[in-house]
Amino acid sequence: MKNPISNLQKVFESRIRLGIMSALMVNDTLDFNALKDLLELTDGNLASHVKALEQQEIIVVSKQFVGRKPSTTYRATDLGKNLFRRHLAALEELIGNQ
Repeated sequence: MKNPISNLQKVFESRIRLGIMSALMVNDTLDFNALKDLLELTDGNLASHVKALEQQEIIVVSKQFVGRKPSTTYRATDLGKNLFRRHLAALEELIGNQ
């Protein structure tokens, strides 16, 4: 019998990273403040988790200025979407085996 947790992705073990990816799977992009408000996080907490996802090429971070204000937006990469779908499928398989 195949190990049902073998396809779980370690990068999504954090509830915050799981929340970030869930939000980005249903939105093309989200900005920093939208993610922060949605997940009820501090600036530093969100920044550390998006940095970890960015380093693993799960998300892409875009920084620009809108007028004179900086704007940071996030988008899930194709790799990130595929890994997240595998993670969800593994969870569904695990639940289905119970």
